[in-house]
Amino acid sequence: MIGRIAGRIEYRGPDHVLIDVRGVGYIVHVSDRTLAALPGVGEACALYTDLLVREDLLQLFGFPTLLEKEWHKLLMSVQGIGAKASMAILGALGAEGTARAITLGDAKAITAAPGVGPKIAQRVVMELKQKAPAVMAQAGRLSGGAVPDADDAVIEESAPARPGTLRKAPAAPSDAQRRAAASADALSALVNLGYGHADAAEAVAIAAEADPSAEASALIRAGLKHLAPKN
Repeated sequence: MIGRIAGRIEYRGPDHVLIDVRGVGYIVHVSDRTLAALPGVGEACALYTDLLVREDLLQLFGFPTLLEKEWHKLLMSVQGIGAKASMAILGALGAEGTARAITLGDAKAITAAPGVGPKIAQRVVMELKQKAPAVMAQAGRLSGGAVPDADDAVIEESAPARPGTLRKAPAAPSDAQRRAAASADALSALVNLGYGHADAAEAVAIAAEADPSAEASALIRAGLKHLAPKN
């Protein structure tokens, strides 16, 4: 199983990239969102990958984070959702948006993905809503980016560092990664307080929808207000 690829981009297609890894080229299919975030031809990149095996076909699909890869695998478990539809959903919503839509039962948001109709979107919500909290709880651990800065990518591990070259610090987490981590922390806190996973996940998703920039503490407070008994 090929779980991660790091190399230099040799070619960018409409839905894939060709990554050269020490002289071997790998065609990796990616979503529109991931393609837009990747660097240009000749620059370094890294992607987590999932290998689709069929009788007459081997295809690699690439993801910027393990969290997005996990959602791809879950989406693929839904009847009627193949790799193309899964990548369309992730391309339209991203990992965070997919999690929020499924947790809130928002099938309409999922229909924003090209080729995904209302019936399929509703099936995605119904089949994955109970599984979404577990993935949300892992978001902080899985949302670290795989796409490095060009100077930080390990293309030749044995190559010595150039004299006088200062290695750059790791890139700061993106806004999406920070939001995913905050939601994961808030969900964990609410579950530890005794709330059910599904109810806690819905409360956190609603709070994050209302204030996308909220820190974990603010999401916890908003979640508690949502979960409080209504008089």
